[in-house]
Amino acid sequence: MTKKRAAIIGYGNVGKAVLESLKSAPDFEIAGVVRRSKENLAKELEGITIVTDIKDLQDVDVAILCTPTRKVPEFAKQILALGINTVDSFDIHTSILDLTNELDPIAKQHNAVSIVSAGWDPGSDSVVRTLLEAIAPKGITYTNFGPGMSMGHTVAVKAIEGVKAALSMTIPLGTSIHRRMVYVEVADGYDFATIEQQIKNDPYFVHDETHVIQVSDVDALKDMGHGVNLTRKGVSGCTQNQLFEFNMRINNPALTGQVLVACARATFKQQAGCYTMIEIPPIDFVYGNRNDLIKRLV
Repeated sequence: MTKKRAAIIGYGNVGKAVLESLKSAPDFEIAGVVRRSKENLAKELEGITIVTDIKDLQDVDVAILCTPTRKVPEFAKQILALGINTVDSFDIHTSILDLTNELDPIAKQHNAVSIVSAGWDPGSDSVVRTLLEAIAPKGITYTNFGPGMSMGHTVAVKAIEGVKAALSMTIPLGTSIHRRMVYVEVADGYDFATIEQQIKNDPYFVHDETHVIQVSDVDALKDMGHGVNLTRKGVSGCTQNQLFEFNMRINNPALTGQVLVACARATFKQQAGCYTMIEIPPIDFVYGNRNDLIKRLV
C-alpha cells in the first residue's frame, strides 16, 4: 500500500491533534508541517520537516488546514491551485455554503478535492443531523453544545487587538440556545470596555447571550473538554412522537483532528470539487477494505 502524504498547515492545538492522528493512521505519512517559524519547535516535531511555505515540501497529496477559521479561504485557494487536496474545519455556519461555492470551481480547475467544515460541528454532527432528518423527515432538531471550550470562538477573541489571552466557554440553555462566557486577559494600555464591545459585535457572538469577564490568568480556567446533545422529535411516515438523541463528551482538539484526518482520507475517493461531510459516503472516511467494512459495520 502506498501511503498518502499529508501536510499540516498551522500548528496549534488542532495541528498537534492532527499530527497524533496521522501518526496513528496506517494509510498516511507526514509530509511536513507548515508554520510561521521554524524556531521554538515542540518536542513532538523532532524529525519532521518544518517549512514556512507548502511549496517547500515534496509530493504533498493533501493539506490539512489547522489555521484560524478566517484564514481558511485564503489558504485553501492557494493550495488547491497547486493541485493539492485540502480539508479544513471552517466553523462559521452561516458562511459554509458561500465557501463551498467559492472553492468548488478552483478545485475542479486544478483537479483537486476540498472538504470544508470537517470538524465535529459543523462536521460529524452535521452527518448525524442529516441522518436524523432522514428517519424523521418532519420535526425539529435541537443542537445543544457544551458546556465546554469553543476553539473557534476563543481564536476569534484572541485576534482582537488588546486581548492578551482568552477563553470562550459555551453553556447550553436548551432548545439550541446558548450562553457564551468569555474570559479575557487585557494587555497593558487597552480598555476592557472597548474590547468587550468588540467581542459582542463579532459575528461569532452577536446572535448569542454573551458575557465578557476580565481575569488575571486565563490558563487557570482552561479545559479542552466539550460536548453536544442532539435531539430530534418528529414524524416517521405518519407516525408521530419519534424521539432520537445523540450525546458526546469529548476533548475538542482531539476530535477535530481525527475528523480532519478521516476527511483527508475521503478526499482521494471523490471527483474533483468542493464538498461538505454530508455529501460524502460514510464508508469513505474509514480505513479498510470495502468488503471487510461492510461485514463489520452493516
